[in-house]
Amino acid sequence: MKIALMDSGIGLLAATAAVRRLRPDADLVLSLDPDGMPWGPRTPKDLTQRALAVAEAAAARRPDALIIGCNTATVHALPAVRARLEPGIPVIGTVPAIKPAAAGGGRIAIWATPATTGSAYQRGLIRDFADGVPVTEVPCWGLAEAVEHAEESAIEAAVAAAAALTPDDVTTVVLGCTHYELVTERIRAALQRPGAAPLVLHGSAGAVAAQALRRLGEQPAPDASAEGTLTVLLSGREGELPPPALHYAEGRLLPAVGPLADRR
Repeated sequence: MKIALMDSGIGLLAATAAVRRLRPDADLVLSLDPDGMPWGPRTPKDLTQRALAVAEAAAARRPDALIIGCNTATVHALPAVRARLEPGIPVIGTVPAIKPAAAGGGRIAIWATPATTGSAYQRGLIRDFADGVPVTEVPCWGLAEAVEHAEESAIEAAVAAAAALTPDDVTTVVLGCTHYELVTERIRAALQRPGAAPLVLHGSAGAVAAQALRRLGEQPAPDASAEGTLTVLLSGREGELPPPALHYAEGRLLPAVGPLADRR
């Protein structure tokens, strides 16, 4: 089994690690776009064109499924990528985990990029899945960029700024950008109030990985032999994981379980 994941940068690491933990025997193809990143400031048309190019580079490696490991790309490019690749290659998008967060009750904060915060897309998810639940949308200025480059001081400042915009009575936080899942514990530490119940954080990586297996009719096999390979494509060129990826546990997990080679 071969599963491809795509994003402009290393935000796909959380979903990649989730797939690796569920199926350490799966071959992985990571298709990134360093020549075109960041995608967030691009127009929807331009972003879709970049995403299609990255998706087609991944598809050329003949994966069994493709995960769009980026919230922004899912919003703007999922229909186009599905139209191009399905039904031959199932395409799985990444949606903020607002529905399971709302099911838990309590006040919710949604941490997302400034472009996503307040967008019709996010407001639609809130309306559909969190109607009647108190929700605060928190714009996280600079956090995705800081995580992408593993800039510690910038991560600390961006997390602190977003935490200051988060109400004290929030019990649940939705991580509405895949980059944020790489610094989950930093976010938890910034928000946890002394004496309060443990904060609940909802990412999307686990659900996306599970959905990919369901689309393929496969079952989790976490005890399978760790022989899955890893191929990295950088704007279509075969390469290696960007150095900042190894700053995070999710990135360090990948080379540890299989050779950095493509099994053709």
